[in-house]
Amino acid sequence: MSQKSIVLYLHLHQPYRIKHYTVFDTGVDHSYFNSNQDDNTNNEKIIHKITEKSYLPTNQLLLELLNKNKNFKLNLSISGTILEQFQMWAPEVLVSFQELIKTNQVEILAETYYHSLAFFYSKNEFETQVKIHRDKIQELFNYIPQVFRNTELAYNNDLAIWAEQAGYKGILSEGWDPILDWRSPNFVYQPVNTSKIKLLTKNYKLSDDIAFRFGDRNWSEWPLTADKFSHWLSEDKNATNFNLFMDYETFGEHQWDESGIFNFLKHLLKEWLKNPVHDFKTMSELIDQNEPVDKLDMPYTVTWADTERDLSAWLGNNMQTNAINALYSLEPFILSSNNPELVNDWRKLQTSDHFYYMCTKWFNDGDIHAYFSPYNSPYEAYINFMNTFQDLKFRLINQGIIV
Repeated sequence: MSQKSIVLYLHLHQPYRIKHYTVFDTGVDHSYFNSNQDDNTNNEKIIHKITEKSYLPTNQLLLELLNKNKNFKLNLSISGTILEQFQMWAPEVLVSFQELIKTNQVEILAETYYHSLAFFYSKNEFETQVKIHRDKIQELFNYIPQVFRNTELAYNNDLAIWAEQAGYKGILSEGWDPILDWRSPNFVYQPVNTSKIKLLTKNYKLSDDIAFRFGDRNWSEWPLTADKFSHWLSEDKNATNFNLFMDYETFGEHQWDESGIFNFLKHLLKEWLKNPVHDFKTMSELIDQNEPVDKLDMPYTVTWADTERDLSAWLGNNMQTNAINALYSLEPFILSSNNPELVNDWRKLQTSDHFYYMCTKWFNDGDIHAYFSPYNSPYEAYINFMNTFQDLKFRLINQGIIV
């Protein structure tokens, strides 16, 4: 019987949310992200809340599992914006992640520092952010990533070509049915027009069973137990790998402790490893040990968000496209300012969450956007953002860069 591997990948990110910033603040208050009034946009309070519910208890459990079983492996991606917030407000969380990395059973992935969509707007800015992120990971964890994941798993053929040329051995994408066609996400693939890099595709059905459906008592498969889930995986006789990709906050924040999510994780390890041909792998291990079974062609951008699995979660209406185009139009002026604070604010505004909050979709997708948004409406998110944009322009005019 051939080896079967769970590839568990947890993504860790928090943005700098824009405070309630009105037109009257423009030209007066250049501090966009520090709210002391509104808990919904108070980034420090949010970090402390999620630290207590998710980051620390999950890391404690993961460290225990890693230390007890050398066959347990884990993959993490951590945005630069959340690393900054840990350094400022929750250094104990940063230490707990450093402890995980010291086990040598955890792989860290590369990404954009500011969790941005820069690849689609400015290749130079995109590469700058990837480098800043790599330097931060090396500084904090003494680690150099070998596998790349773009923001929100936004992936296409061009990105794969770039990643191969940049020296990465692997890259991630959504395992979206219209792209995979008859293929299964449970194998290693190769992007078209590449020769070395390998592609790992998310098994979104199995991932979402944990990330979204686990605590839903109306779900036909509730309650989801570790032995049931392991059995589902075992039924696929030909698979080599099950790519379970989800937000880190699945554990404790999106699925509360009371749901049994921590016990599920603990028992999944035990149940899965009962079979000697079952294991957990880092992405690099999987890539090194498996040849691609086929080539995948994704000429159009695929993401892991919403029903459409495209960029419409961030760029689906005029508010979103107007805001992001306006922001990137400032790039030459911002960079020529040689003003570190101005550049830093501009980059924090590139974080994809700001455009996600402006989404006007309905039904289930709209509910998810509303759940994550700190604002009362997409229009409020847009107005806040554009007021900060006007203040960026004001600061450039003050420096004589824009007339």
